Amino acid sequence: MNKIRRIAVIAISFVLIGGGALFAEGLTANEIINKANLASYYAGKDGKSDVRMTITDSQGRERVREFRILRLNIKDGGDQKFYVYFTEPADVAKMVFMVWKHPGQDDDRWLYLPALDLVKRIAASDKRSSFIGSHFVYEDVSGRGTNEDDHQLVGSEGNLHKIKNTPKDSKGVEFAYYYVWIDKANFIPMKAEYYDGQGKLIRVVEALEVKDIEGIPTVTKSHAKNFLRGGETTIDFLGIDYNVGLDESVFAERYLRRAPAKWVQ
Repeated sequence: MNKIRRIAVIAISFVLIGGGALFAEGLTANEIINKANLASYYAGKDGKSDVRMTITDSQGRERVREFRILRLNIKDGGDQKFYVYFTEPADVAKMVFMVWKHPGQDDDRWLYLPALDLVKRIAASDKRSSFIGSHFVYEDVSGRGTNEDDHQLVGSEGNLHKIKNTPKDSKGVEFAYYYVWIDKANFIPMKAEYYDGQGKLIRVVEALEVKDIEGIPTVTKSHAKNFLRGGETTIDFLGIDYNVGLDESVFAERYLRRAPAKWVQ
C-alpha cells in the first residue's frame, strides 16, 4: 500500500555481502523488509480505523464499501489478530472478516456472511484472492510473511530503497516476482509492482498519502490497480487511533456472528 511521485533515479554504488545487497545506509534487504513490516503492520500495541473503499470496475462503475478494522499485536513481528466489520452498503452490513496471523505458518482466516448466517474458513490458497471484490487481496489486509520471499536490494531511487522480492514457493501466487519501494526515513512501503513470468506488470499497490498519527507515520490513503481484470480500488483510512486498549477476547470466533458492540459502533 504505497506511493511514488516525481522520483529522480540516483545511481548508488553497492557491494554484495553474503548474498544480500548492502548500501551506504548499512542495511541489508532482509533488514529493510523486516523494518518495513513492523512500520506498516505493527505500529503501536493495537489500532483501529474506519475505512472507506471505492471500487471502480473496468467500465468505470463505482461501488463504495465502509468498514472498521481492529488490530492487536500479540508479539511485535509475530502473531497478530485482525477483525474487519462491514457497515455499508446494506448488502454487506454486519459481514466480518477475521484473521489470526501466524508468521511462518498458515494464518487462520474466517469470513462471516450474515445474509446466509454462514461462517466460512478461508483456505491458505485463497489469500491472494480478491478482498470482497476489490483490487486488493486478502493478504494485503494483514500482510505477506517476510519469510515467504527471497529479498534483493536492487537500487535506490531518491529517498526510497528498491527491493526485488521473489516467492520461495510459486504455488498459490499470481505473480513471479514483485518490486517494493520503501521510504528510507520511516520504512513505510510506498509502492509495490507485481510481475508475471513474462515480465508483464499485472498489479500495482501504492500509498497515496502518509500522515503523522499520534507520532506514528501512517498510510491514510492507498490505491490498487489490476491490469489483468481492469479497474482500480482506492482506500481512505479515517479516524485512525493507536493503543486503544483492545483485548484478545475481541477476536474470538463467537464475535463473527455477534460483533463486539463497544468496538464497532
